[in-house]
Amino acid sequence: MAGSLACVGIGMTLGAHICPLARSYIEQADVVFSGVSNGIVELWLKEMHGDVRSLQVYYDEGKSRHITYREMVDAMLTEVRQGKKVVGAFYGHPGVFAQAPHRSLELAREEGFEAVMVPGISAEDCLIADLGIDPGQFGCQQFEASQFMFYQRRFDPSCYLILWQIGLAGDKSMARFATGKAHRQVLIELLAETYPLDHQVILYEAAVLPIDKVRKQTLPLRDLADAEIFMHTTLVIPPSEKMRPNPTILDKLARLETAHQVDNTLMPEN
Repeated sequence: MAGSLACVGIGMTLGAHICPLARSYIEQADVVFSGVSNGIVELWLKEMHGDVRSLQVYYDEGKSRHITYREMVDAMLTEVRQGKKVVGAFYGHPGVFAQAPHRSLELAREEGFEAVMVPGISAEDCLIADLGIDPGQFGCQQFEASQFMFYQRRFDPSCYLILWQIGLAGDKSMARFATGKAHRQVLIELLAETYPLDHQVILYEAAVLPIDKVRKQTLPLRDLADAEIFMHTTLVIPPSEKMRPNPTILDKLARLETAHQVDNTLMPEN
């Protein structure tokens, strides 16, 4: 029997977000690998399948996450190569901030195995719903916090800015579970080049269990360093400026509209 791999998303909130297709893949698998950070969620997966193996065991303080991700990929592909139907069940969306699913699917396809990704409700989806943000209103830019710090990224303060994983902001080792106040202060100084220090920002955390409360704490940018931050905390920065019209483009479009109206006027009647 030819092996296969499906990386499926189970959503953010336990039992509430999983789609029928993801559930079907889990129930029909030979082996399920669990990429979730909550033990209760893993127990819930075990109710759907008798052979659920945690990928969390590959994480360790001081161990590079590059190594961890390679080990996760190897674990899943080993079973696929043995001809098994393998499922990687990941919290949220398996393609969002998840290196192991992307790499494992890529390798499986290169080796000729059937490989699919089933989307799930991500932290971004929950954030939009919980905070009442419409990305189409002002626009929205998103970055991983450390990448935002390491590189000169262009961003627009007239739209929403979302920085993911600020609990790891400034970590170059890929081996920590958290950075501290000093690293966040560097992030504050970077953001202060664009935003006032009293600009109100939001710390967001989605609900993982049905009994959890969504975190949507508002505070001034200057207070970010002293705030309680976790690995799953997201920083949301609302617009600090109004959108500025682009007169050059508006003028070109106005001329096009005028020309269109003239053409319609000159068009002979039938």
